[in-house]
Amino acid sequence: MLLAPQVDCYHSVTDTIYNYGALTLDGDEYVGPLLIHFWLSLHAELNALQDELRNQGVVVLGFPSNQFGKQEPGQNSEILPALKYVRPGNGFVPNFQLFQKGDVNGAKEQKIFTFLKNACPPVAEEFGNPNKLFWEPLRNHDIKWNFEKFLVSPEGVPIMRWYHRTNIDVVKRDIVNYLRLRQNQQEQVDQ
Repeated sequence: MLLAPQVDCYHSVTDTIYNYGALTLDGDEYVGPLLIHFWLSLHAELNALQDELRNQGVVVLGFPSNQFGKQEPGQNSEILPALKYVRPGNGFVPNFQLFQKGDVNGAKEQKIFTFLKNACPPVAEEFGNPNKLFWEPLRNHDIKWNFEKFLVSPEGVPIMRWYHRTNIDVVKRDIVNYLRLRQNQQEQVDQ
């Protein structure tokens, strides 16, 4: 069984994420900086990550889906109140951009996820309990469970993909290392 906490995306990708639209919770087309693209999860940890890395240009984006154990059954208008009062509750308000709920796998998957999944190898080969997966057909590159994460460069090129159980500290370390590498490359170009 292949299982990796993270994988590097394919270097041969020539397209960018900017060619694929996504609607925010309020129905607007998202236009803005993009460095990190997250699958909606780990709410408090994502808020902390956004706070810590915002000044370095990191933007956390969350895409809710109901395809994994029916964990997001409500309408788009119910997502923010559910986060605030139910899960995680206690008045939680995300400080990162949330998008409209949609499919990330299967026949009706959003094009942005088709692109991301084709740009990065899978982080696991096996799927979870098929009784909790709500899409067809199942494909090897599919997002295997809620909470998978993708890192996307400012140019819109996918860089890295993380397994859904990868600790957020590992994700943060990988992002910081990527940012350092970019900075070093830019300094060499500037010399």
